[in-house]
Amino acid sequence: MTAMEGFPADMRAFHHQVEGHLLAAAAQEEARTAAERFAAGLDWLPEARRREVERLFAREHLALTRASWQRTAHRGEELRGEYEAVYRGLRARLLAALLLGVALVVAVNLVVLGSSG
Repeated sequence: MTAMEGFPADMRAFHHQVEGHLLAAAAQEEARTAAERFAAGLDWLPEARRREVERLFAREHLALTRASWQRTAHRGEELRGEYEAVYRGLRARLLAALLLGVALVVAVNLVVLGSSG
C-alpha cells in the first residue's frame, strides 16, 4: 500500500503529474549541468560554438534519460505481469489446498461419526 492510496483518484493523478514535472525539471537541470561541464573543457572553441555544443549535449543527454526511463517503465510492466501471474498461481494452489483440507476434515468426521453410530 502506498501513501497515496487513501486519496481520491483525481488527487493521485495530480500528485503523479506534479511528480512527473519535478522529475523532468531535475533531468533538464542535470543535462544542462553535464553539458556545461563537458563544454568547459572546450575552451578553444568560440563562445557561440561552445554554446551550440552545450545545447546538443544537453539534448542528447535528455534523450538518453528518456530512453532509460522508458526501458525501466517497460521492464516494470513486464515484472508486474510476471509477479501477478505467480500470485494468481499461488492463490489457486492455496485455494486448492484449503478445499482439500476441508474435504479431508469432512471425510474424517464422516468416518468417525459413521463408526460410532
